[in-house]
Parts: sequence; structure tokens; C-alpha cells
Amino acid sequence: MNLVELTEFLVKSLVMNQENVSVKEFESDEENTILIQVLVDNDDMGRVIGKGGKLANAIRTLVQASSYIKDNKKVKINIDSF
Repeated sequence: MNLVELTEFLVKSLVMNQENVSVKEFESDEENTILIQVLVDNDDMGRVIGKGGKLANAIRTLVQASSYIKDNKKVKINIDSF
């Protein structure tokens, strides 16, 4: 499972509108850095961010740990709504 699939699985496990989840990987200007953009429905933002950002930080931690095991690259995850 690559990092985008892992991020998508984690986010879809949290939201109510799973069909409105979009996860894409973009090139980063920084070396050894992966940028992942997560778009969710506006109603599901609270479920993904969590109280005080705890769920978002947990998602970032899990994906970063997976990256260190496989690619040893830094991962940046941006979460936004549409």
C-alpha cells in the first residue's frame, strides 16, 4: 500500500461521505518531500481534523511512519474541504 492509498483509507474510515474524498500526491519544491492533498466534504472536516487537530496529527504520524519505513521521505499532508 503506497502513501496515497494509506491516507485515503484512513480518511475514508473517518468520514460519512466516503465518495466525496479525494487524495492526490503532488510534487514538492523541497527535496525528499512528498505533498499529499486531501479534499473532503465540508460536513466531514470536523471528523477528519478532530478536537484540537488530534486526528489530523494522528493521520500525519501514521503516514510519516510508513514513509520512513519505505522511502525515508518527509510527508506533508494538507487537508481541505470543497
